[in-house]
Formats: sequence, C-alpha cells, structure tokens
Amino acid sequence: MDMNLPPVEELRRVDAELARLDARRAELLARRAWLLGVLYAPAGRPAVPPFPGVAPRPETSPRGAQNVLLTLGGTLLAVAALAFTLVSWGSMGIAGRSAVLLAVTSAALAAPAVLLRRGLGSTAEAVGALGLVLTVLDAYALHRVALPGTDGLGYTAVASAVLAGVWGGYGGLLRGLRLPLPAAVVAAQLPLPLGALAAGGGPAVVAWAAVLTAAADVLVLGRPLRGEVRITAGVSAGVLTAWALLTGAGLSLTDPWTGAPLLLGCAALCLYAARAARPAAWALALVAGLALVAAVAGPVRAALPPEWAVPVYVVCGLALAALWRPVRAGWIPEAVRGGFGLAGGVVAALGVLWALPPVLVGLLGPADRSAGLWSGSHAAPVLADYPATAALVLLLGAVAAATAGGPWGRWGAVALGWSLLMALPVALELPYAAGIAVRLVATAAALGLAARPGGPAHERPEPAPEPAPARPEGAWGASWTPVTAGPVVPVAPGALLAWTGLAAGTASAVSALLLALDVRAATFGVLGVLLALFTAVAVLGGGAVRETAAGAAVLAAAGLVGAGAAAAGLPAATAGLALLLVPAGTAALAVRVRSVAAEATGVAVGALALALTVPRPAVLALALALGGVIAAATALRAERRRAASWTAGALFLAAAWVRLAVWGVTVPEAYTLPVTVPALVVGLLRRRRDPAASSWAAYGPGLAVTLVPSLAAVWSDPHWARPLLLGTGALAVTLLGARFRLQAPLVLGGTALVLVTAHELAPYVVQLVGALPRWLPPAAAGLLLLAVGATYERRLREARALRERLARMR
Repeated sequence: MDMNLPPVEELRRVDAELARLDARRAELLARRAWLLGVLYAPAGRPAVPPFPGVAPRPETSPRGAQNVLLTLGGTLLAVAALAFTLVSWGSMGIAGRSAVLLAVTSAALAAPAVLLRRGLGSTAEAVGALGLVLTVLDAYALHRVALPGTDGLGYTAVASAVLAGVWGGYGGLLRGLRLPLPAAVVAAQLPLPLGALAAGGGPAVVAWAAVLTAAADVLVLGRPLRGEVRITAGVSAGVLTAWALLTGAGLSLTDPWTGAPLLLGCAALCLYAARAARPAAWALALVAGLALVAAVAGPVRAALPPEWAVPVYVVCGLALAALWRPVRAGWIPEAVRGGFGLAGGVVAALGVLWALPPVLVGLLGPADRSAGLWSGSHAAPVLADYPATAALVLLLGAVAAATAGGPWGRWGAVALGWSLLMALPVALELPYAAGIAVRLVATAAALGLAARPGGPAHERPEPAPEPAPARPEGAWGASWTPVTAGPVVPVAPGALLAWTGLAAGTASAVSALLLALDVRAATFGVLGVLLALFTAVAVLGGGAVRETAAGAAVLAAAGLVGAGAAAAGLPAATAGLALLLVPAGTAALAVRVRSVAAEATGVAVGALALALTVPRPAVLALALALGGVIAAATALRAERRRAASWTAGALFLAAAWVRLAVWGVTVPEAYTLPVTVPALVVGLLRRRRDPAASSWAAYGPGLAVTLVPSLAAVWSDPHWARPLLLGTGALAVTLLGARFRLQAPLVLGGTALVLVTAHELAPYVVQLVGALPRWLPPAAAGLLLLAVGATYERRLREARALRERLARMR
C-alpha cells in the first residue's frame, strides 16, 4: 500500500480493504459450514449450498427475538393487571383484593432475583418491569379503597415519593436489573412540584420546587452511577430547569422582584451542573448568563421609564460579556467565560436590532419626498416617536466593540458608530441643518477610514497563526483546542475596514444629498463637500477603493454642474452642453492621474449630456462635435488611442449628419462622402503598414458606404447629373483597381458602372424592344445559345482565366 498518500485517502483505502477482508471471511465461513454439513449430514438429506458469494444471515438475532417476546409478554401482563384493577375490582372483597394484589406484586418483584441467579437476565428485566407497574396499580388501588377522600395531587406527590424510594431500594438490591433505578429517578421528579401545587403555591413556588428537584438530579449526575441513570437524571434536570427558566422569564416581565431570585437560582444550578456535565459546560454557561441578565435587568427596568428597558438589558449583557476578558486571572473557568461572553453578545445584538429602525429611517427617509426639488419643505420622519434611547444602545454597542479589540471588534465599532450618527437625526429629532451636518460628519468619518494608510493598497497578508497545543481538560471541561484541516487565512483588517468605510460613506453621502435637495443652498453645499471628500479618498486611498471614490467624485462634479444649470434656469439642451465640462475635465485630469473609474464615469456623464440635447438637433450637433473634440484629445494618449480615435470619428460624423439634417440636406452623398474619404485614407495607411492586408478590408467598407446609397438614389432620380457623376466615379474606381490590381475597387466600381449604364440604357432598350417584331427576340436568343454552345469549351477556359486573374488581386 502506498504510504505517501494523505491521511484521509490512506484511511479510506484501509477501511475499504478491511471491509473486503470481512466480506471474504464471511464467505469462507459460510462455505466451511456448508462443507461440514456435507460431511456430517444424515444420509438421504443433501446439504443445500449457500447462496453463491453471500453468507446466509438471519433477519434477527436470537437475543433480539427474545427481547421482543419478553417485552410483549410483560406488556400483556401489565394490561391484564390494569384491567383487573379497574374492571374486576368491585367483584371481590377487601381481603381478596389485598391478597391478590399483594401476592401478584410480591411474586413479580421476587421472581427477578431467582431469574438473575439462573442467568436469565432479559426475563428478569421483563418481570421486574411488570412488578414496577404493579406497584403503581397498588398505589392507585390504595387510594381508591383506603383513602378515597384524600386530595389527588397531595396523594400523588406522596405516592411518587414512596415509589421512588421503593424502586431505588429495589434497584440497589438487584443490581442486575437496569430499569428500577431510572424509574426511581423519574418518579422522584414529581413529589416537590406536585406537593407545591397541592399546597396552593403559585407559579413561582412550583418553579422553585422544580429547581430543587433539578438540583437533586444534578447531584445524581455527580455520582458514579450507571449511564442510564445519569442520562435520565440529566434529561429530567434539563426539562425542569427549562420550565423554571420560562416561568422566571415571564415573572421578570410582570413581577421582577419575584422572578429575579428564581432566575438567579436557575443560573446557579446551571453553573453547578457544568461541573458534572462537562461536555455541555459551555452551553450551560450560556443559559446561566442569559438568566443572570434577565434577573439583574428585570428589577432595574421596572424602576425606570419604559424607554430605558432595552438599554438596561444591553448594559447588563455587556457587563456580563466583559467577564470573558480576565483570561490570565483564572478566577472564572474558560467554559463559563465563553458562555457568558456569548450570552452578553446575544443580548447586545438583540438590543442593536431593536435600535436599527432609526438608522434605516435616517438613511432612507430623505428618499420619501412629498414635495418637489428645492421646495423648502421637509418630510417628517416616519418614526418621530421612536425612543431616543436607541442612540444610546448604538453608542454602547460601539464602545463595547471598540473595547473588544481585534479586527472584528474594530469593524463592529466602525459599523455601529456610523449607525449611531445616522440614527441621531431621527432619535433626537434634530432640525434640518443639523440633520444634514450629522450625515456629512458620518460621511467624512467613514471615508476617512477608507482613505487611511494601511488600506487595500498597503495591506500585507499576515501569516497564519500556528495552532495552539492541546491542553488537558480541566474540571469545567472548557480547555479544548479546535482541530482544523489546514492553516486559517485571516481576513485582512485594513481591507475590511476600508471597504466598510467606503460603503458606509457612500450610503450616508446619498442620504445627505437626498435631504439637501429640499433647499437650493443646501444642495450646492452638500455637493461641494462630497466632491472634496471623494476627491481626498481618491488621492489618499489605493486600489479599488481609490477607483470607486474617483467615480463618485466625478458624479459629485456632474451634480454641481447640473445644479448650477438648473439654478440658472437653463433649458435641458443647454444644460447638456454644460455637462460636457465633466468629461472634458476627466479627460484633462487623466493626463496626470490615471483612473479608469473616473474616465468611465465621465463617459457616462457625456452620454447623459448628449441625451439631454436630443430634443434640439442643432444643439445636439454642437454637442456631438464637442464630444468628438474631447475624444480626439483623449486619443493623444497612447493607451487610449485606438478606442478614442474611433469614438472621435464617430462623433464627428454624427455631428456632421445632424447638422446636414438641420440644414435640410437630402442628398445622400453629403452624408456618405464624409465617411468614405476618411475610410479610404485609413485603408491606404493600413495597406502601407501591412501590404498583405486584403483590399476588401482596407477599401471595401469605404467604397460601399458611398456607392450603395448612390446607386439606390440613381434608380429613383430622373435627372442626368447624378448618373453622370456616379458613373464617372465608378469608372475611375474600376480603372484604379485594374491599375493597382486591387480586387475590391475593381469589383465594386465595375458593378456600380454596369448598373449605372443599365439604368441609363434601360429606356432605349425598352423602346427598341417595342419597335422590333415579336419573333426577333426569341430568334436572337436561339442564335446566342448556338454561338455559346459552339464555343463552350473556349468560353469556359476564358472564364477560368478571368477568375484566376481576379483571385490574384488583393
């Protein structure tokens, strides 16, 4: 076997090999049994070979069949005893009843001792279970006959206590039976809660009875008993403690001074149970921590106004979570620290969730506009009556996260601090100007975090920490080391904080701008501040953060230009011309500062500017020309030359076409020749640089742009000037193609020349055909066919030669 495999793969192969060996062994054993049967089988009874390749296996084991039979038998006997007790009881006297029950119960309880001595453990277990059921029936019969006037709950409490003692003693005497001791533990759960109910105790008294019973169960967990006894005690303790916790939580809301001691008792019980139930120590500490928070915060909450309820719980939760920090002191076990920390974190997280609505209203509220732009009216916040203590909760969360330290602590502090600033205008009902100022402060703080040194452009990945050595498990079962499949790559804290700052700053910037649209002066002020902030991030930041901020700065500049045009009362088309200042500025700055996002955003603003000028074609032509100038200037840069030059050409051509349309020019050559001439020049330059380039790629598009529309116009033009000029041009193109042996000019020019000639001769041909006799055309066609047929071979050779000559042209 290959020992160089990874441990997981080698383990899989070892398991597969062992399974194969087990299957082979079972097959050989089956064959051996069959061979023994053949050798020692009685005469006349042939041995039946086993199914080939598969060992015969019974569908159930003998012990399983025995247990089923014993369980069914015991169940039937218990049902019979119950029926006897309930139905046939009245037909017998008091002596007979007592004698029957005593005899049957004594026999059922004594029989397991004899059966265990003879090695019949399963049978003893079944008969012992029947005896336990009979003791319950005895208790019921005693109540019905001897104590009919006794309170049912009180009698049940006493009877369950007696049965728990009897079953416990019985299980201690017959240690070979597994059922009596767990049954005694179950019966012991009833006396105290039922006794409290019988005594008229309220929910708190019953819950305390459950806590005391659960405490007894925890003591059982600490003793070296059988597994089934410990499991039964653990489950019982968990159920009773959960009941008490729910009761205490409900009382902490309605009667805090009654619920607080109950919750403290449950917390103490959970912490003590963590010593016995070491695998669940961490979870028990978590439950204990939640109970402690509810116990302490309940009375304090009741003494304060309602709006202080959530902050009180958050303060208690954070105080509890702070206990995880004294790691070196050692006065709190590690499992308890972890559970307390998580409990406090859960409470604080719930408080932060409660405080989020003001954050959302502060962020998205300005988008709910009830009036037009620059109307001077402001929409009222939806949550104007939300408690102002929400801001306090966010502040507490931010301080706690900052105190926690570490990358995630810093991230939480940033996120909660920004949320606090966004919630302040709503929670404190700040005036309009103060609301804008707070949003701008949030934007500046967040963007400052994004632009700080050590962001994504400067972040260096930290090496993965070495796994800590395993430590021995302590008394609380809390010292454990997680096993990982490989090194853990940490999240770069600088990148996380930078992206968080950029996202938060952008969101609050949009919110501030939406709110500023209510007042003209506020709009200009906010746009100016945002332009400065995003420009600073673009200069100081790095990587993708820098690019994103550069694009946002261009948008802010476009907003300023648009707001200025609107304030000046300019029409939309003129405002579009003004917006062209933005792409012009980005093109100029790109010479010094390279930013793909800024250039792309400038292009988008330019497209918007062109769209605004569409209703006025004359202004659109000017805007297209200006856009062409900007693109031509961009083409001076080597890395943008190809795309920008084609863009400039397209914009100049579109500007010319729009201007011609404004002047009412309908001649197609006026639109096509400005395309053909530059295209032919480009094709000529390409052929000089690459002589192997095809003439169709170099000259075909430019010639087709003019020849095809002109041919279409010729066939609908009754005048002679257009056909003459087009024919002359087509002849010149054809001759140039033949002179320089270029395929595209020769074919396109020749085709255009033939079509123009056909158009010009078509009327005369029609007149000539009308003047000739009707038999002449068929006769001429026949003579032509005869001539072609006579010289067919030579004509084919000439056609092949013509095709080859054309093929040799470029």
